[in-house]
Amino acid sequence: QLQAFGGGLVQAGGSLRLSCAASGRTFSRYAMGWFRQAPGKEREIVAAISWSGGSTYYADSVKGRFTISRDNAKNTVNLQMNSLKPEDTAVYYCAQDRHAGTGTSTLRGLYDYWGQGTLVTVSS
Repeated sequence: QLQAFGGGLVQAGGSLRLSCAASGRTFSRYAMGWFRQAPGKEREIVAAISWSGGSTYYADSVKGRFTISRDNAKNTVNLQMNSLKPEDTAVYYCAQDRHAGTGTSTLRGLYDYWGQGTLVTVSS
């Protein structure tokens, strides 16, 4: 199971930190990702991190502003979001890769466990 939290309302230029707590299978063996879905749009990858944390991926739209990290001792994955823009408004989901030991997975279909989503609203 995955549980995401940390969303909220923030002004443009502000920051938020999302966290996702994992339980169930061995967290440290699986790559993790953050996706988002804005109203009327498809769910898209935001960032991903390999099982070890040694490799990360960022969508071009968030590169330089967002940072993904993981703490395998605490079974958590985090997304630090800085310099937020109104276009970052979306429901954010954490997800876990279906295969153990992989690098960063960017395709939605490669993830099989999903958190419930947390809403991030950025006002202009």
